[in-house]
Amino acid sequence: MRREFKLPDVGEGLTEAEIVRWHVKPGDAVKVNQIVVEIETAKSIVELPIPWTGVVADLMAEEGQTVDVGVPIIAVDTDEAAPSGGTASAPRGAALADDMVPAPPAEGAVEPGVHGSPAPKEERQAVLVGYGVKTGAAKRRPRKHPPTSPGTAAGPARLAVLAKPPVRKLAKDLGVDLTMIKGTGPQGSITRDDVHAAAGAVRAAQAVPEPVEAVRQAAPGVREERIPVKGVRKMTAQAMVASAFTAPHVTEFLQVDATATMDAVRRLREMPDFAGLKVSPLLLVAKAVLVAARRHPMINSVWDEQAQEIVVKHYVNLGIAAATPRGLIVPNIKDAHALSLPELARALNELTETARAGKTQPAEMSGGTFTITNVGVFGVDTGTPIINPGESAILAFGQVRDMPWVVDGELAVRKVTTLALSFDHRLIDGELGSLFLRDVGAMLEDPLRMLAWA
Repeated sequence: MRREFKLPDVGEGLTEAEIVRWHVKPGDAVKVNQIVVEIETAKSIVELPIPWTGVVADLMAEEGQTVDVGVPIIAVDTDEAAPSGGTASAPRGAALADDMVPAPPAEGAVEPGVHGSPAPKEERQAVLVGYGVKTGAAKRRPRKHPPTSPGTAAGPARLAVLAKPPVRKLAKDLGVDLTMIKGTGPQGSITRDDVHAAAGAVRAAQAVPEPVEAVRQAAPGVREERIPVKGVRKMTAQAMVASAFTAPHVTEFLQVDATATMDAVRRLREMPDFAGLKVSPLLLVAKAVLVAARRHPMINSVWDEQAQEIVVKHYVNLGIAAATPRGLIVPNIKDAHALSLPELARALNELTETARAGKTQPAEMSGGTFTITNVGVFGVDTGTPIINPGESAILAFGQVRDMPWVVDGELAVRKVTTLALSFDHRLIDGELGSLFLRDVGAMLEDPLRMLAWA
């Protein structure tokens, strides 16, 4: 029989995705859990496995096409008998995830304002690769347009949520599904910080120009080029606008003699504990930020507008801005404060390699508490970074270069870098911001302070 595989909800409440690359073509044989397509959501690239064994009959969406969740994208001819209830619509989940127990369906899910409506039929919904499978109707914000493909089922029921109009507007602007959020406000209401935390994939503040390759490929004589705003770039724009008009930004700058840091980096590269790892000055900058955050916990806090509270986080999910061909993303290292220096180096290496390969998943870009953007890799001295929504501070780390510096009353050539700290002035005043920035600078001038203050 012929089965149609529908674009699944990857577990982030998103309503559409772009077909990036097909791994199969009509006539190809496929097996259960074989990766058949790569899609790009507003957050990342996701590989989708097929849930059946058979032969590809038709590719129902082209590469580069944006498709709504629930719309068929590939048809497969299988030898299996048709299941009762019609065509299967979602994969079983990731490879190696079939032994996971499906989550029970939500009880009493009824469309708001509709009484006595029959409960929607349960079906297995695809989730992000590696997250297992969930049962029950998917919950996501309403689409701008209903699916145009014939035979698409009606949208699933949605649970009412507690959120004030400004919070709902913020969620809409950031593309966040409120029904997917567990509120932390009074009586379980959803706050602005809940929305910011759920937005995940927020980007670092430094804008990155279009890849040079895009300009080089322009046809001779072409004077203008239009680039669709979608995917990662669209989410970046929404997040940065929300941040700029929500948090009052203050930026401070500090020039630092990083000669001792560069010497320490060279010594670390020779140590067995760091064998096979790329050790760069960013490693010591990250460690200095973690130590300084422990000394000044308020720098790692957020403003809860609805509850009128400051939430101090005694853990650090350290975000590192990463430039990728599809835009700037900010994956974060969970509980970075608890890692040793070799463990932190390994985590930074893995984060960078995954981002460059375009394999960073949404979960790896959510829940950040503090971000570092390394503008120095672009040959830039400094900038004024914009705070990621859901956080209160971001540090820009500029290039390290030779500069004249006064040492013990004598002019010398030293390795100098510039740090720029932007912070939310609602909860971080000038004194706190200055003390934090001063401590980070002091540890880069004398890395031994990291041991003394840790």
